Amino acid sequence: MYAESLCCYWCCLGNSQEPDDRVTPQGVFYRDLPHLINADGNYLFCRYWMPKSQPRALVMLIHNAGEHCGRYQRIIAMLLKQSLFVFAHDHIGHGQSEGPRMMVPDFRIYIRDCLQHLDMFKKMYPTLKLYLFSVSMGGLMAIYILHDRPEDIAGAIFIAPLLLMNPESATPLKMFMAKVMYHVLPNLPMGYIDPRLTSRDESQVRNYIVDPLVYHGPVRVSFAFEVLNALTKIEKLLPSITTPILILHGDADSLSDIRGSYIMYGKVFEQCFHELQNEMPSVIDEVLQIMELWLEKRI
Repeated sequence: MYAESLCCYWCCLGNSQEPDDRVTPQGVFYRDLPHLINADGNYLFCRYWMPKSQPRALVMLIHNAGEHCGRYQRIIAMLLKQSLFVFAHDHIGHGQSEGPRMMVPDFRIYIRDCLQHLDMFKKMYPTLKLYLFSVSMGGLMAIYILHDRPEDIAGAIFIAPLLLMNPESATPLKMFMAKVMYHVLPNLPMGYIDPRLTSRDESQVRNYIVDPLVYHGPVRVSFAFEVLNALTKIEKLLPSITTPILILHGDADSLSDIRGSYIMYGKVFEQCFHELQNEMPSVIDEVLQIMELWLEKRI
């Protein structure tokens, strides 16, 4: 159940500024929506799903690049069935949050905003365990969160975590160009996210294409550089991760290099594409079952 009635309380936690006439990129007043105000004064759209029964634990959902946190209904339904309170926000420059589309001056801003949201819920529910669920670039953020706040996270679930750049999607030439052009033409387009690589299920691909909250524009040099820069530091962070984790990855994924999941001993799904949560129905059922059993053993 989407806890709209709680948004007025949560949106102002950690920031005394009252909602004003700011509107989402879609033209909706933030004062009418659940949101938080980050350290830069930007408004981030939030979603909250409260179980009907007393929450047993908290789950922070961290979405992928170019999309938004409203694309995970099957996952949310399973988590609510487990009596878990799920919370999420659209990253800066994504979905219904403020900011230029899919652009960020520093990748750490994503992590900082996630920690702000996380701290809000830790303050409200200090006795509940907190878990992370993340997909692709959200997984890259989650690794940084696990490194920065190991004492706050009871466990993390990853789908297709972006830990290594896929050589087919990010050629050495493109990466070299990103580094060189970052200071010259940071807004130069480098390419597009191909919706056909997200899932083998054509209906899911169509849903992605027609979703007005999904960014369908080009990936720009500045964004690619920030992601690349964050990835270069991952190898040093991984040995410090001791939090229990579950990793699920399709071996036909062309967007996130599966070798990153091999490094962290992830579960591989044969012939599956990038978004396992939006794959063929039988795959989705298996993903949900694995996640449910993993959580049940730890909550």
